[in-house]
Amino acid sequence: MSPKFLYFDLGKVIVNFSVEQMLGQVAAVSGITTDAVREAVFASGLMQRHETGQITVNELYEGFCTATGTRPDRDQLVAAAADIFDLNLPMLPLVAQLQQAGYPMGILSNTCELHWRQCFGNYRIIVEGFQVYALSHHIGALKPEEKIYRAAAELAGYAPEEIFFVDDIAGHVEGAKAIGFDAIQFTGAPALAAELRQRGLQFNY
Repeated sequence: MSPKFLYFDLGKVIVNFSVEQMLGQVAAVSGITTDAVREAVFASGLMQRHETGQITVNELYEGFCTATGTRPDRDQLVAAAADIFDLNLPMLPLVAQLQQAGYPMGILSNTCELHWRQCFGNYRIIVEGFQVYALSHHIGALKPEEKIYRAAAELAGYAPEEIFFVDDIAGHVEGAKAIGFDAIQFTGAPALAAELRQRGLQFNY
């Protein structure tokens, strides 16, 4: 059966990003080590709370300042943490051709307000190529939790069995499959196009 709705992961599928770049940039702005940034942002659970919508960007900033004993310029810190993305260029023509063929598409992503603002504000493909955004910081759950996939299906308006999903992380693919999505692991645009054609989708690429 051909899928009726297509969901794409954001990071490492539509856009590339570097956690190490973020750690280095934040460390430079804050005057501390990258290890100290990693501890404050990730090991403490601060970023996870931001990715699930429990805290705002301002609260993230204040939490970082408290955890590190520093108070860098807020705008510089936000820019350092956010400016870590670039487009996965081979995906642009594929998304454009699927859109032209009329297939409804969405983004299903573990992402926070800070990073979503950066991507949505800078990349037209995200604004124009997709109609639905199922985001962890809106839904309050992270892949591979069942809640985020069920919420994504509800947002798309289709049953899980009618949805195709692609993600670069195997565990996220398995989580989607567990509730009925037709899901595959991303290995590149050509392989993804071939998978979609095998499912009966017709498009120029």
